[in-house]
Amino acid sequence: MNIHEYQAKQVLAKYGVPVLKGGVAYTPEEAEQVARGLDGPVFVVKSQIHAGGRGKGRFKEPAAGDKGGVRLTKSVDDVRENAAQMLGNTLVTHQSGPEGKQVKRIYVEDGCDIQRELYLSMLIDRATSRVIIMASTEGGMDIEEVAAKTPEKIFTVAIDPVTGIQPFHCRNVAFSLGLKGDQVKSCTRLLMALYRAFTETDAAMLEINPLVVTGAGGVLPLDCKMNFDSNALYRHPDISEMRDEDEENPAELEATKHDLNYIKLDGAIGCMVNGAGLAMATMDIIKLYGAEPANFLDVGGGATKERVTTAFKIILSDPNVEGILVNIFGGIMRCDVIAEGVVAAAKEVSLNVPLVVRLEGTNVDLGKKIMADSGLPIIAADNLADAAQKVVEAVKEAQ
Repeated sequence: MNIHEYQAKQVLAKYGVPVLKGGVAYTPEEAEQVARGLDGPVFVVKSQIHAGGRGKGRFKEPAAGDKGGVRLTKSVDDVRENAAQMLGNTLVTHQSGPEGKQVKRIYVEDGCDIQRELYLSMLIDRATSRVIIMASTEGGMDIEEVAAKTPEKIFTVAIDPVTGIQPFHCRNVAFSLGLKGDQVKSCTRLLMALYRAFTETDAAMLEINPLVVTGAGGVLPLDCKMNFDSNALYRHPDISEMRDEDEENPAELEATKHDLNYIKLDGAIGCMVNGAGLAMATMDIIKLYGAEPANFLDVGGGATKERVTTAFKIILSDPNVEGILVNIFGGIMRCDVIAEGVVAAAKEVSLNVPLVVRLEGTNVDLGKKIMADSGLPIIAADNLADAAQKVVEAVKEAQ
């Protein structure tokens, strides 16, 4: 689960991480009130959306100006004017996609005397089961670009979960960033607090870009992104309340309400599979036969007819879907239940794209009979390769 910048800073502040004073606003009037409560005279007005690159982004509406989604202002009146330009308009960044995201809230923050911009993140390294600290002197840039062009400028430290973070870890990071004297001490305090916040909130990723060195020698996060392990949110009701459903894909949001694992992708072949590993294999073989999957969708091992019907509707809600591949291996899941759900959904939504179904396992013969007797133009497949080939060919013929 992702949260906004201002929410991430609220979380970090609870753990003693130094953050600049600021407040969230939903109207230009609220933005003005927040600014009047800050030290000033310089303020930063930041669009709050779940996408990076806000500063370099551009609004679709001309009335929003052409100054990006993060703006430096020098008066309370400027704060109000820029808030009015941002709120309600759509910001397009390299991470939002061409459709952009509508700005429904902004963050007004005190300005800062920036001497240097750095990069810092914490994330889970699945290969070693450790928290990794990633740091770079190239603050303000996309870390992917740094990794591609100057990988030697990225420094990483792995934290053993037995010992947790130690001062020497922090000093190694500080020295790699070229920090000296009191800056090293400030960085050490910051990293110790960040690690505690990361582990105790079950975060999956924490990114600070840029991390800045101030004129006074302090080190603090100027921006912050956090996302959390959704499976651990039951332990953190305060963080769960920060969820902004307006920022989520509607189909993915609907899927979570029905305990479905759905992720929208950019292809044209919709997939419905039971089991995450089988779903990944299904997507791979679709690519092997020359097409692209439109989604990842795992209905789980104990799905009901109703859940299968809902999954089918979610797939078809994507206008990019030109064909559907249902790939079920019936272990716990029964093939006849899947068949009933597929038939019910296809009839309800008036299916108008090719549908290929491959069933194997428990009650497979009954499942195939249900589909054969349905009167629907369902294409049966004998195995996974056969299914992938048939759906790709069916989509090409329908174009």
